[in-house]
Amino acid sequence: MPKDNENIPPIFLGPVAPTEPQGFKLEEMVTCDECLRANAPTRVACMYCGEPLPVNEATARLRRPTLKPPEKNQPGFNTIIIPQQNVPSEANAVEAAKLLRLEPAALGQIIDSRLPLPLAFVGTSEESQLVNERLAELGIHTVSISDTELRLNAPHLRVRSLSFTKESVSFHQAGLADVATVPLSELVLIVAARIVRSQIEIRERKTRKTETEIIDSSQFYADELVIDLYSGIDAKAWRISSNSFDFSCLGTNKTLVAGENLNRLTELFLSRAPQVELDRSYNRLRSIVEFVWPSEAETISTGWKRERPGKYVVGAATSNSNEEQFTRYSRLRSYFIFNPDNLIA
Repeated sequence: MPKDNENIPPIFLGPVAPTEPQGFKLEEMVTCDECLRANAPTRVACMYCGEPLPVNEATARLRRPTLKPPEKNQPGFNTIIIPQQNVPSEANAVEAAKLLRLEPAALGQIIDSRLPLPLAFVGTSEESQLVNERLAELGIHTVSISDTELRLNAPHLRVRSLSFTKESVSFHQAGLADVATVPLSELVLIVAARIVRSQIEIRERKTRKTETEIIDSSQFYADELVIDLYSGIDAKAWRISSNSFDFSCLGTNKTLVAGENLNRLTELFLSRAPQVELDRSYNRLRSIVEFVWPSEAETISTGWKRERPGKYVVGAATSNSNEEQFTRYSRLRSYFIFNPDNLIA
């Protein structure tokens, strides 16, 4: 008998115990009120139509979040950790990481930051609340904040130049003739960051064969410093980008380096409005935020081109930017400035 068969257990030892997880019984299934289809009792929303499933005493403890993010351009719900003095036990931290589908080390970094950071991003309020409940059982306090509450539907206002008076600052928006004047005493927050953009473009030769040949590739990379300013009047977000701003307001302090000019402009704001809080934490925490709010990546086709009979060239460009990620982070920082009570566990 071949050696490969030596470890097969004899038949008289009985059947081997199944290793697959056991399914749910028919009476344990939950029927969707909308489409009348049966779902596993662990689900929050119907897997067929997406409607929230009814909850009863038997299924409440079985439900587990699927952590499905919303569709593109659809608002979502963010589970934000509230900084706390008592950290969860190691066993609870491992269980929480499993629930959130994060590496334990990644969850540890989020907890150790002692800042309100995202733990989950889902498409429904019901699932976000379920995440909060399960984490609370493990000793992790969180709050659910919708994209609407973060005002992500209101774009930030891009500033091309500004002018100071003794008591106020006037923002000149890009592409608009209107000027918005804000008292310096009303400025409450500045959030600083570095925006990184990259693009890779590839051109391939298509033939009648299955293989393709890469004939050309190019890569573009750019970064710039930006700051978001918030005032207590209407909580608008004013964005100043170093590569598209007129720094004439600096006068003789203006230099030839855009990044240095933005740093000097930030210092000018702090000197004229000492009550403003400056937040530079994004660049340090970007890798942690990436776990839940990944950078935006998009691939588009640049079209087909016929070189000669039977030979075609097709191109595609993949771009990546952390601008949307920073916008979420910036709005999150401003949310707690205007809603400090939500930071209390």
